[in-house]
Amino acid sequence: MSSDRPTRLLALAREIAAANAEFQRVKGPGAGDHATGAFMQELRDRAGRAFGADYSERKICGETSFAVDFYFPEEETIVEVALGLPNPGSEFEKDILKAVIAQDSGFRVRKLFFISRAGAAKKCSQPGRTLAREWALAKHQLVVEVHELGGEPRRRRRSRSRAGSA
Repeated sequence: MSSDRPTRLLALAREIAAANAEFQRVKGPGAGDHATGAFMQELRDRAGRAFGADYSERKICGETSFAVDFYFPEEETIVEVALGLPNPGSEFEKDILKAVIAQDSGFRVRKLFFISRAGAAKKCSQPGRTLAREWALAKHQLVVEVHELGGEPRRRRRSRSRAGSA
């Protein structure tokens, strides 16, 4: 049972996202933060019921104040719910660093399992993020996987300054 908890967590996250017709809508600062907070709370609640224990918000990164969204010790897996991965600026590299720090702090971590919005896999296949994934595997034996919640990728609007110069 335990070996499939990250996959089961992904299924729970997909259920929550699919049940919310407004999930993919860009809400902006404030409203977007509240929506993300509500999504994460629902996911933590459902995960706690499904797994019979709380694996969320684990501080496994040594003396830092960093916490990972979920840590499943039996699977040696960190799960980060990183809804912003499709964006140009995300915490992708920081989350890899958190996993490496957790390893260095004595926690067994062999996999970093991202859960994100549609478009994340494509964004994470770009050269910079691909290099970060390859480095994590080669230097730290850390497998980085990117899983999407489903749906259509959000369409990014170009800023007026960039749209006029293109």
